Amino acid sequence: MDMLTLSHVKKCFGENPVLKDVSLSVPEHTIFGFVGKNGAGKTTTMKLILGLLAPDEGEILVDGLPVRYGDTATNRLIGYLPDVPEFYSYMTPVEYLTFCGGITGMEKREIQKRQEELLALVGLEKNRRIKGFSRGMKQRLGIAQALLHRPKLLICDEPTSALDPVGRKELLDILVAAKEKTTVLFSTHILSDVEHICDELAVLHEGKIVLQGALEEVRNARRETAMELEVERQEDVALLLAEFPFLQPVGRNGLLLRDEIHLPELLFFIARRKLSFLRMERQEATLEDLFLEVIGE
Repeated sequence: MDMLTLSHVKKCFGENPVLKDVSLSVPEHTIFGFVGKNGAGKTTTMKLILGLLAPDEGEILVDGLPVRYGDTATNRLIGYLPDVPEFYSYMTPVEYLTFCGGITGMEKREIQKRQEELLALVGLEKNRRIKGFSRGMKQRLGIAQALLHRPKLLICDEPTSALDPVGRKELLDILVAAKEKTTVLFSTHILSDVEHICDELAVLHEGKIVLQGALEEVRNARRETAMELEVERQEDVALLLAEFPFLQPVGRNGLLLRDEIHLPELLFFIARRKLSFLRMERQEATLEDLFLEVIGE
């Protein structure tokens, strides 16, 4: 079952079209990577899903229910973590979660139970003042708040963009753990994060979805392999390029062979000339390669 569906969604600001016929589906209990360059329209899409903006055309469904601008009943199903969450710095995590639970109408006993579970999940002390929290600690508290009311959909808008490597890993591990009980829409421009945790992805470019599908299926469908050869001497690079002009120089003494049909003759030439090489290894297309390919860069 799809937890989130966007069908032919369009959005303009004045004469500027930001989203142009966007359609995507997010399956239940997946981490779905929503990928695009800064300014691609990801945050606008998040605001449309949350009912904070009205689409010019198209329909958005959350758990089969339509999202209506100004009538955000579907937000009861959604937890939201912005890229820069804000808190009352004088509060502790327990006080803040109690405050948020009260706003959403949760019972005191349920709030207390969820506090214990979520603060253990995100690894935060109960009674430390938020004023002294690092950026990573605030992001973890933001996830706890977003998960407090047991949402069916958790939306994270660029949650790792300003974190250090340790903070990023901690946050990604939390999202993987959260997937067991919710669906995660993970908006980002950091492709390595997508490769680490996402099950599916969609690439947004210039207001359109240019690539979408399960991560492994996308990789397999567009996989391009090549062989990289590194020789010991610079003069051997020139010799091989003269004999095999389809080779591409890589680095100081490296050569890239994209069509492996030529590999036997290349190896025969190296053996016949007794050229010394340091390594030969297969190179596979990364998610970054695919991203640059589909956006035309």
